[in-house]
Amino acid sequence: MDMRIEVKKALAGFFVTACVTGCAGREDMVPKLGEAPLKKVIAAMTLEEKAGLLVGDHEFDYYKDGSVKDEIPGIAGTTKAIPRLGIPVTYHTDGPAGVNISPRRDGTEQTYFCTAFPVATMLASSWNPELTRQIGAAIGDEAREYGCDIVLAPAINLHRNPLCGRNFEYYSEDPFLTGKTASAMISGIQSQGVGTSLKHFAANNQETFRRENNAIISQRALRELYLKGFEIAVREAHPWTIMSSYNLINGTYTSESRPLLTDILRDEWGFDGFVMTDWTRMIRNTAAQIHAGNELMMPGFQEQIDDIVASVRDGRLSESDLDLSVERMLKVIIRTPRFKRYEFSDKPDLASHAAITHAAANEGVILLRNEEGTLPLNGGSKVALFGMGSYDLFAGGVGSGEVNAEKVVNIDEGLTDEGISIDQDLKALYSSASGEIPISLEYASRKASDSDIALVTIRRTAGEYVDRRAIEGDFYLTQTEKDMLRNISEAFRSKGKKMVVVLNTGGVIETASWKGLADAIVLPWQPGVEGGHTIADILTGKVNPSGKLTMTWPVEYMDIPSSKNFPYDFEGNSWIKGPVRDAFDPGKRNIGFTMYEEGIWVGYRHFTTFGVPVSYPFGFGMSYTDFSYSSPSVKAGKNGSYTATVTVTNTGSRSGKEVVELYVAAPRGAMEKPLRELKGFAKTKELAPGESETLSISFTSYDLASFDEDSLEWVTDAGEYQALFASSVEDIRQSASFRVKRPQTKKVLVKL
Repeated sequence: MDMRIEVKKALAGFFVTACVTGCAGREDMVPKLGEAPLKKVIAAMTLEEKAGLLVGDHEFDYYKDGSVKDEIPGIAGTTKAIPRLGIPVTYHTDGPAGVNISPRRDGTEQTYFCTAFPVATMLASSWNPELTRQIGAAIGDEAREYGCDIVLAPAINLHRNPLCGRNFEYYSEDPFLTGKTASAMISGIQSQGVGTSLKHFAANNQETFRRENNAIISQRALRELYLKGFEIAVREAHPWTIMSSYNLINGTYTSESRPLLTDILRDEWGFDGFVMTDWTRMIRNTAAQIHAGNELMMPGFQEQIDDIVASVRDGRLSESDLDLSVERMLKVIIRTPRFKRYEFSDKPDLASHAAITHAAANEGVILLRNEEGTLPLNGGSKVALFGMGSYDLFAGGVGSGEVNAEKVVNIDEGLTDEGISIDQDLKALYSSASGEIPISLEYASRKASDSDIALVTIRRTAGEYVDRRAIEGDFYLTQTEKDMLRNISEAFRSKGKKMVVVLNTGGVIETASWKGLADAIVLPWQPGVEGGHTIADILTGKVNPSGKLTMTWPVEYMDIPSSKNFPYDFEGNSWIKGPVRDAFDPGKRNIGFTMYEEGIWVGYRHFTTFGVPVSYPFGFGMSYTDFSYSSPSVKAGKNGSYTATVTVTNTGSRSGKEVVELYVAAPRGAMEKPLRELKGFAKTKELAPGESETLSISFTSYDLASFDEDSLEWVTDAGEYQALFASSVEDIRQSASFRVKRPQTKKVLVKL
């Protein structure tokens, strides 16, 4: 009896040992990402694991005691790891103007500050994609060194209306300039081995009720304007990911639109990454999103995982759709620093990035006015600095596009570093103020006696979540600002002295009513951490301004066609006053939808075609020197390609750079077209007085096409075209004609 018991024990031990050994063997045989084919990795995943991979992990970023469990506090979002299959977590950071993470962490004295780079509007204003690429590389480096895998940038929605709160994150009212600038940013960031998420796809042109707003847009406007920048960037720069926008387009959420995310994005344009949602913070139709081609739900909720699992089990979602989404996710994850086990330092070279920021910002500053050579300042000048922005500069906007920088150089500091004397009493006055200070004529007169020149900074900020609702006091100046400009101008001019205005803003403001008070106006936008040095470089002539506007500055707000359909405050507050209020028809639009009634007539396409006066036209920007254009030509190449050339000569007395904007005027065809459209641009090197450079600008017949809504095809009309070499959309310097011998068409797959 005892012997039988011992035998049973021995056999039991054998089977336990065998089971453990066998299980261990099978575990070793589990396919790992990067070692086994993707199909095998996917086949080894449970349904719950597949669903979890497609749902962000940021809902669970806090323990129950409130402590942060994230490895990177302040990160925008993460994906879920599946360790048994070798699938790591990946980290996604906001980043249109730099990496956005928390600068301090519990338990350490080390800081995690990032570089606030010039805002997107300013980068585009340089018309220098190579500079934008360098900024992108610096952003990518900071993202990698802080342990991030994907930068949620660039943002490329159009400046449809100046009151959009996030215009500072976007590049332009023109889709061609937008696409080219975005391509440079993507290339720069991804050169550092981290990915980008091109956003917000598409038609996210307002913040008011953004998560539920239905953008009602014609097929032509969608294709020629709101999708074109994305098309250029996808085809040229191949972003790792795309972010679908919150809103609906023509009744369908973008994240649930298969025509948008599969037929257009992938099948027409060749996108090969994955699509993530914007941070909806609500549960939508996850089965529809995955079927549409939206792989990752952000920031992520357990309910979404449960819904995906249930959708597969009850047949609402096919497992083949699920597997395709998982495959697209894994193809990107395998490229990330986390997967490659990159040992990040948490110590990026912020000093070198500040230098890059400074150089790029210098080319994005725009000189809007300079009467009688007011600028550059004379050496040894004593300047009276007015305005809160002179001492507290806005480096960037707010929201997800904000950056936690350790130090921002203010204008007073920048001027002082360049040897310019500033009024210390004014500095003390503004240093103790909490808001803009009323300046009386008597006070301004005293300062005019003590100073050589006045400099007044007008500042504006905006950001995510809300639009610039206050037309009065935001787009238009406040009464305090108007009085300040009038009194300072009068006081200084009465003594034969001048006033310079600096516009520290992320977007357009009204200038027509007051710009005559200023002798010079400088637009440095929101220029990043080195802003004070950049502004001082321009004011003193250390750098010759070469930036140009990427959007039209209108005379009045209601001159903008979209203004009658830009939404009211969603709480019902009427933020529009006076006669402007009467121009709105509340019966024609409501919160929840926006009619894009203006069609293709956005920005300069409207103002130029219909002869509407503006304060400053698209592409405008002055210099401290002059340039002439000569020898224009356009030559046809193979396969519908064209090369335009023009020679630029510095005819002034200072070295400088010039942007040449190439517009094309099309022959009359079946479709109404803008008077001229931007089809290319180039910037000269630094030209010494008398020096010339010949610039070449390439484009294709497809670039000339307009979209026919009836036939769903791009159409390039045959006939004679005019290539217009310009310093702005209203300043044509030279032209050359060329012919398209036969009409060309390109069919598309779907409409939205």
